[in-house]
Amino acid sequence: MLHDSDRLMALMLLSLHALLIWGEVGDLHKALFLCHYGCFLLWQPVMRQSNSLSWQAVVLIVVGAAITMFFTSWWLTALWIAGLLALIGGRIFSSESAHDRLPNILASIYLLTILLLWVVPKLLGANNDLAAAEFLLIYLLPVFPLAILFLSTKPNATLQTPNIDFFYTLLIFLLTLVVILGSFAIGVIWKIHYIKLLIIAVMGLASTLVVLSWLWNPSATFSGLELLMSRYLLSLGLPFEQWIRQIARHAELESTADKFLHAAMQELVALNWVSGLMWEVESSKRQVGDTTPFISTFSFERLHLTLYSRWQFSPAMYLHVQLLTQILGEFYEAKRREETISQNTYMQTFYETGSRLTHDIKNILQSLGTLTTAAEMPNNAEDDVQLIALIKKQLPRLNQRLAATLTKLEHPSAEKKQQAKVAIWWKSFKQLNAHQQVQFESPAHLPKTDIDPEVLDSVVDNLLQNALEKAKLEANIFIKVSLMPSQHFCLEVTDTGSAISAEVVARLFTSHVSSKNGLGVGLYHAAQQAKQARYKLSLVDNRDGEVRFRVEMVATEPEV
Repeated sequence: MLHDSDRLMALMLLSLHALLIWGEVGDLHKALFLCHYGCFLLWQPVMRQSNSLSWQAVVLIVVGAAITMFFTSWWLTALWIAGLLALIGGRIFSSESAHDRLPNILASIYLLTILLLWVVPKLLGANNDLAAAEFLLIYLLPVFPLAILFLSTKPNATLQTPNIDFFYTLLIFLLTLVVILGSFAIGVIWKIHYIKLLIIAVMGLASTLVVLSWLWNPSATFSGLELLMSRYLLSLGLPFEQWIRQIARHAELESTADKFLHAAMQELVALNWVSGLMWEVESSKRQVGDTTPFISTFSFERLHLTLYSRWQFSPAMYLHVQLLTQILGEFYEAKRREETISQNTYMQTFYETGSRLTHDIKNILQSLGTLTTAAEMPNNAEDDVQLIALIKKQLPRLNQRLAATLTKLEHPSAEKKQQAKVAIWWKSFKQLNAHQQVQFESPAHLPKTDIDPEVLDSVVDNLLQNALEKAKLEANIFIKVSLMPSQHFCLEVTDTGSAISAEVVARLFTSHVSSKNGLGVGLYHAAQQAKQARYKLSLVDNRDGEVRFRVEMVATEPEV
C-alpha cells in the first residue's frame, strides 16, 4: 500500500475528512493533524519516497508541521485544500488514459465538495444554511476516498513519482482561490443565503471561462487569444518569423557551414539586447561584439555559444533565446550534413570512375596476356604466320581500347559511344580467345543490330575470365560462349562448375563481393557499365553443373 500512490491519496483524504469533522479542538486535533500530515508526506508527488532528505528539508517539514498545528484556522485550511485540489486536479490532464484518471477525478470531487460545502461556510459563519446537508457531508462524502482505497485502478504498485503539469496545477489553484474569495466577498457584501451565493459565484466563474475559451480560438477567420499568446511567447524581443526567414536565407545563400554560422552570428549580435557573442565549434573559437557581466551559455551538438547580454535575462527571455539558438544549431548541422553529402558524392564519383577504368585496364591486360601466352607456345611455321596475323589484327584493337580508357580517365564526361556489327565483333572475339579451352557457338544468321564493341569486350571478357579462373580451381570444367538466335544481341557464357553461393548471388550485381574465384567486384562494375550502355547482365542459371550468365541488349522501343 505504501507504494501505491492512489491508496496513499485515499488515506490522506480520509484523514483530512476526520480532521475537518471531528478535529476542530483539543488533543484529537493534533493527533488527526499529524496523521493527515504523515499521509500527505507519503503521498506527495514532489519528491520520491526513495530519496534521502537533507537536514534543511527535515527542518522545513518539522517547522511547517508545528506552525500549522498550533496556528491553524479556516483560512489556512481553505488554502491547504486548494493546494491539494490543484496538485490532484493538475494530474488529471497529464494522465495517460481515462482509466488512470478515475482516482484523481474522485479525489477532486471530494476536495471541491468539502471545500464549498464545509470550509467556506465556516469562513462565512453560514453553518445554518447547510444544516440539512450536514449528515450527507459527514457520512456519505467519504465514499469517494473509500472507493479509491478499495477499488484502486492500478494493479501493480509503482515507485514512480506521478507527473505534475505546472501550468494546469497553477491554473486550478488560482481558480479555486477565485471561488473562495469571490464567495466570501459576495457573502460579506450582499448577506444572502449561502446556496444562492454559491450559485452566483460558480455561475459567474463558469461564464467567464466560457467567454475566455471562446476568445481563445473563436473561429477560422479570427485566430483569437491563442495566436496572440503564441506570438508573445515566441517573439520576446524579436519577431520569430523574421528570425526564421533571415536564417533560412543565409542557409540558402552561404556555400559552407562556417560562412553560414558567421552570417547567423552577425544577425544575432545585431539584436538590441545582445552585446557580444563567442562561439566554439570543435577546435575553432571566434568572437564578435563586446563582453558584459551578463553571460548565458547554450550548447547544441558541436556548437557551443556564449551570449553576452545588456541585462540579465528573465526565465521567459532565456527560453526564447534558447529556442533561437537551437534553430540556428539545427540549420548549422543541416549545412554540415550537406557538405558531408556533397564531399561523399564527389569521392564516390571518383571512386566509381577509377574502379570502372581499372576494370577496363584489367580486361585489356588480360587480353594482352592471352596474346603473350599464344606467342610463347611452340608452333610450326604455318601457325607462326597465323599468330603474327592475329597479333597484327588484335594489337591495334587493344591499343584503341587502351586509348579510349585513358581518354575516359582524363575527360570522364567526354565519353563517346562506338558502334559495330555483331558479325565483326564476334569474329574478332573468337580469334582473340581461340587458344582458350572454350567452345564458341553461334546461329547461322547473326543479328543485324549495331552493338557497342567496347562495352561488350569489357563485360564478356570479365565473364570469360571468371569462368577460366574457376576452371583453375575445379577440374573438368567445360566452358561455352554462345551467341543466341535473337533479333537483338544476346550472348551467354556457361560453365559446368559448382554453383555460386546464395549469399554471393544476392549481392552479385548490386555491391562489391569478395569471392575466391574472382566473382564480385568485376561483375558489379560490368553490370553498371552494361546498364549505362543499355545492356542487361544477369545470372540465368545457377546450379551445380550449369552456371550461366547472359548479356542481352535492352530494347529501347516496344516491338510491333
